[in-house]
Amino acid sequence: MKRSREPIPRPRSSFLQVKCPDCGEERVVFSGSTKDVGCRACGRKLVESMGGKARILGTVVKRLD
Repeated sequence: MKRSREPIPRPRSSFLQVKCPDCGEERVVFSGSTKDVGCRACGRKLVESMGGKARILGTVVKRLD
């Protein structure tokens, strides 16, 4: 019997380009970040660590695959 090929599963996490709602600065962050990430220009928190998945507090501009 021939074995059927199984597709390789895609990861659930990805890199995101996030825009700061205060100053408009854009930053690339990881969706599964384990540390809080702030804006480089104004210091506002853009990503909050939640254990497994991070909470995105800014606006997601695009997903970088």
